Amino acid sequence: MRHPDHPTTPSAADVLGPYLREQAACFLRGLRLHREAPADGGTHGAEEAAAALRHAARRISGTLRTFRTALDPAWADHLRTELVWLSGTLARERAYADRLGRLLEALHQLSGTSLPAARTSSPPGNGDRERAALGIGAARAGALLERRLTLARTRAHSEALQALGSSRFHAVADAVALLASEVPLAPCAAGPATEVLFAPAGLAEQRVHTAVASLPADEAVEPYDEARDAPWHRTRVLLRLHRYAHEVVRPAADPALTGAGHALDLHRDAAEAASAASAAARTPRIAPATAYALGVLHAHQRHEVGAARAVFRETWPYAAAVTAP
Repeated sequence: MRHPDHPTTPSAADVLGPYLREQAACFLRGLRLHREAPADGGTHGAEEAAAALRHAARRISGTLRTFRTALDPAWADHLRTELVWLSGTLARERAYADRLGRLLEALHQLSGTSLPAARTSSPPGNGDRERAALGIGAARAGALLERRLTLARTRAHSEALQALGSSRFHAVADAVALLASEVPLAPCAAGPATEVLFAPAGLAEQRVHTAVASLPADEAVEPYDEARDAPWHRTRVLLRLHRYAHEVVRPAADPALTGAGHALDLHRDAAEAASAASAAARTPRIAPATAYALGVLHAHQRHEVGAARAVFRETWPYAAAVTAP
């Protein structure tokens, strides 16, 4: 008989099961919001529903990936693949809208203020002419970006509506509904959580540390080299997986992980905005002033990329480790 002063160590099933059921319940609430929202996808209710579905889908898929050994592997792999498809499809419309807002706001600021540091190397006296040229091209650049990104957003909206009405989505929703009541666990999930869950959570953390250690150094040497973005994007994904694993084994959120993740989200947003400005600048037969404004905008967003990297480097050392007690 166990002494009453020594409580039973929770099993992996005791920890992992409630977390997945909670996220499944969040997914189903988002699904209910989606069904209750008006048909117009631009409404606040529809956006809230899509966000709830995305967030829950990402947490479930990330948890299935990290803790696969404690779950039925075939079930976990299949559902994870479907949830990644769903969250990616739902994310695109919001991403295009946010990107357009970011670029238009930057154009508005740049056309009335000094140019980015990377573009202020011209001889003294040229600053006024440069700002004047930027002001002329900014309106046309904004209109071009709005046409391109609004078209992309409209297509993404149509794709999201098709996905949400498809048999594939209904199959995913049914699987998540079952998950809300029963989690298909592996036999090892009956073991102590500290033995079954902390090892994969620690591996998820180690992957982030390895990715951070391999990030390119001295970005200031080549601040506009977009080929150097890929390791940062990979680190963002790995950090997200680490953060979700932390939620499972340590229910209290870690502010350092949240702050570092936010910095990498800003990095992704700025990098993608810079790419959008660069792509728009390659539009055939645009006016020189428009191309100039887009070039300045690209430089500004690449400057934001560098700033986000600096914030991440300042924030990351304070992220707490996920280790067994």
